[in-house]
Amino acid sequence: MTMKESVPDDGVDDVLALVGRSRRDAPGPTAGSAPGAAPAPGAERHRATPWHEARAVAARAGAKAAAGRAPEPVPLGQALGRVLAEPLHALTDLPSFDTSAMDGWAVAGPGPWRVDPEGAVLAGHAPATVLDDGHAVRIATGARVPPGATAVIRSEHARTDAAGQLHARREVVPGQDIRPRGQECRSGDRLLPAGSTVTPAVLGLAAAAGYDELTVHPCPRVEVLVLGDELLASGLPHEGLIRDALGPMLAPWLRALGAEVLGTRRVGDDAEALYAAVTRSTADVVVTTGGTAAGPVDHVHPVLARAGATLLVDGVKVRPGHPMLLAELGVGPAHLVGLPGNPLAAVSGLLTLAEPLLRTLAGRPAPEPYRVPVREEIQGHPYDTRLVPVVLRGDEAAPLHYNGPAMLRGIAAADGMAVVPPGGARPGEALDVLDLPWTGLPAHGEAQGVCFT
Repeated sequence: MTMKESVPDDGVDDVLALVGRSRRDAPGPTAGSAPGAAPAPGAERHRATPWHEARAVAARAGAKAAAGRAPEPVPLGQALGRVLAEPLHALTDLPSFDTSAMDGWAVAGPGPWRVDPEGAVLAGHAPATVLDDGHAVRIATGARVPPGATAVIRSEHARTDAAGQLHARREVVPGQDIRPRGQECRSGDRLLPAGSTVTPAVLGLAAAAGYDELTVHPCPRVEVLVLGDELLASGLPHEGLIRDALGPMLAPWLRALGAEVLGTRRVGDDAEALYAAVTRSTADVVVTTGGTAAGPVDHVHPVLARAGATLLVDGVKVRPGHPMLLAELGVGPAHLVGLPGNPLAAVSGLLTLAEPLLRTLAGRPAPEPYRVPVREEIQGHPYDTRLVPVVLRGDEAAPLHYNGPAMLRGIAAADGMAVVPPGGARPGEALDVLDLPWTGLPAHGEAQGVCFT
């Protein structure tokens, strides 16, 4: 959290949200207001970009940047979480030969069958000879079916007599328990379309289909700049200094959104240092924390102007997180996402601007939206969208407390963020819910070279 961020950006507006009238009762803009009259409360906020529009702007910016990035081949072991840049076609028939579906006996023709006591067909070994009618040979699951075999009998469905002949315990149907060549696909068949996310199952399918590497969209490279002289990297807060909550949080969150995080750096309240860090970065996206308001040491806007950047979004009608921004940089990396310094406000910025930008940069499709009725009333902001941490309980979403801009206690227990329209929501009203991307995180440590989704 950045202590010096201007209070009106979130604090006063949260109070307004709690005492504001319902969107169903609030009057609209007054027609015919006299030119030059003092702006109505909230007029300054209304110059910000509406929340849904801001997300759309970020998605378009990512798609535009992605169009100039060439796909890249990567080994299967590095493709997890990446997005296929071209369709996945089978390089071979699957299975590539007739295989046994069970442990048992390969038989030819009608029984009973004479068993070859010396022969057995194992997985990974080609049959030695053609199986003649009236003969049987032991076979393992996954082994290539001998030429001439007409069926496989499961071990438990057959018996041998004292003379060494095999008898079926039930009717034998030609082709039973044989996986025929090409049963799953033929060489050249399209297995998956371009744009598919590479999951563990996709890796298995690609390997089975003959691939050693996959052609995927590049993984967006992100650098995090945590701004502020007041931040401590360790220990307890003291003498006006506070712990940096965003540094430990942002890198894993960005990885979960599909980014390769090049590093997290702390930059003091120094405009020259910030300018150098932004313009010399080799990342595709720079993410900054704090400094997006108009305080005496809020340097993000002046640095962007000096760098020749174009502001695509400068403030969003959302609480918390109103002073977030998105810029297309004139030098260095392609984009900068400026997050507010308050922790939950920064989370709001991640979900509002960073998620659609990184998703489209990586070539991923937008997640399917879904709505959930809320269990109880949720207070809204009079003018702006509000993002509120919720837990999902059955078919309902329950809002969590401790959801102020500087708080992480609510989001730490949340399943998602409910999108609350201006004025709030009544019990039972269905709201859009934004999922939190925790399923993409590695179980232990940090996986190198992997884009998680």
